[in-house]
Amino acid sequence: MQKVWNEKDFNSIEEFVSPEYTIHIDTGDPWEGKVLNRKEFETRLNYSFNSFPDIHFAIQNAISDGDYVAITWIMTGTNLGNLGDFPPANKSINTFGTTIYHFKNGRVSGHSQVFDRTTVMRQLGFL
Repeated sequence: MQKVWNEKDFNSIEEFVSPEYTIHIDTGDPWEGKVLNRKEFETRLNYSFNSFPDIHFAIQNAISDGDYVAITWIMTGTNLGNLGDFPPANKSINTFGTTIYHFKNGRVSGHSQVFDRTTVMRQLGFL
């Protein structure tokens, strides 16, 4: 989370992310149910970074169990780029979510996630 998401260190993707990354459950995510290679994973990151250049995740809790790590987080950021079909709102967000990361051979190989997208849309003035 820190290197890839918060620091936007694309060079660290190979170190932390498996060659195949599966988005198991992530309702509202355009990539839900897909298996991404690292280049596609980077494209997905840029989708978020273009919409919220200052996106930041503050991890609140983390629990590990074998090949899974569950985290709760608070996401903040300012919407300065298009969000799907919506133009930039130039407003800040503050919301929460829970992600279960799946690991294989010591690297993150996918996730299942619950994320409060409705609150984001309200905070941006789209709902």
